[in-house]
Amino acid sequence: MTAKRKIEVFSAGCQICQEAVAQVKQLACPSCELQVLDMQDQAVAARAKQLGIRSLPAVAVDGKLADCCAGRGLDESKLKAAGIGQPLS
Repeated sequence: MTAKRKIEVFSAGCQICQEAVAQVKQLACPSCELQVLDMQDQAVAARAKQLGIRSLPAVAVDGKLADCCAGRGLDESKLKAAGIGQPLS
């Protein structure tokens, strides 16, 4: 049996996630084993947390979060700089 590259797409099912799934499917080749994972499933959410996923959609390749998906998520200092938590004058 030939080894395959394991691709996991973590999705919330929204339109943006659906477009990401379609894009990954289009890029995939016969060497790719593609799984689309629903974040509503608690086991999937736990796996996402393990990988450090902070926003969706996200893609992991062979158990590692793809560079395009790493480091995203909320940044408290940037939210505060945008005015969140500060009363309007």
